[in-house]
Amino acid sequence: MKKILIVGAGGQIGSELVPHLRSIYGNNNVVAADISAEKCKVLAEAGPFEELNALDGESFSAIVKKYNIDTIFNLVALLSATGEKNPKLAWDINIGALTNSLYIAKDNNCAVFTPSSIGAFGKDTPKDKTPQDTLQRSNTTMYGVCKVTGELLSDYYFNRFGVDTRSVRFPGLISYVTLPGGGTTDYAVEIYYDAIRKGSFTCNVKAGTYMDMMYMPDALNAVVQLMEADPSKLKHRNSFNIASMSFEPEQIAAEIRKHLPDFKMDYQIDPVKQAIADSWPNSMDDTCAREEWGWAPKYDLTSMTNDMLIKVKEKFDKGLIK
Repeated sequence: MKKILIVGAGGQIGSELVPHLRSIYGNNNVVAADISAEKCKVLAEAGPFEELNALDGESFSAIVKKYNIDTIFNLVALLSATGEKNPKLAWDINIGALTNSLYIAKDNNCAVFTPSSIGAFGKDTPKDKTPQDTLQRSNTTMYGVCKVTGELLSDYYFNRFGVDTRSVRFPGLISYVTLPGGGTTDYAVEIYYDAIRKGSFTCNVKAGTYMDMMYMPDALNAVVQLMEADPSKLKHRNSFNIASMSFEPEQIAAEIRKHLPDFKMDYQIDPVKQAIADSWPNSMDDTCAREEWGWAPKYDLTSMTNDMLIKVKEKFDKGLIK
């Protein structure tokens, strides 16, 4: 990677991936793009930025040519719960942006990273230690349908046109930098904010609902590590299971109580999010990622909770959030 374009840079992943990549490859070599510069002020002020609707293939292609881009990170997506409110819009955005990314990459000799998700699995997928290669035909969300489609489409562009496509299936991502944006795993971010803000939290998925989760620093490292990996060692491409920790709501609450003993949690179940969570794996088997490109997470639930509570409290103390 020498000249990188990140499309959908203002989202949960992009807002942290852009500065991370700029710290590695240099500010001027990482171009951030999103639909609004106003929405991405920090990114736009720190390095190259372009306003772009990723569904506008002509403008997208012009930016790739302007900066002589060799790697495209397509992070454009409506998330799982949000996508169920408007399935057609979710398909149009999620698949439209990916199709443009792949087509433009083919014509400009670019590599492409686009994230997949645990949402690519469905209710008939093995729930525990979900294998790398397994049933993905029982999906119940448009988000998941888009992720499966994206994996197949990315593999097609690699096999048919030689486009260097690579991807990981992210679990739920937990971060103190950017608030979540409509995903089923959002409770695992919101719980830390409410723990600091008011000492209590109302959880919208049931106790005992296990899902894979990952702290954002591990997710960022995974992206760079995969994109820099020796292609001759990649037996898989789209998409690698990666895992870090699997827990249910009572376990994260218990970790928070080690720091805030009076923390309380109750439940008000969101039936849409619960149904989505029930269709997803409890945990994924990431053996292939570990063997093919050396994936190894650094954070577990204990170390993540310690860091999250420190960082979220700092944001409140500085008046960055209320």
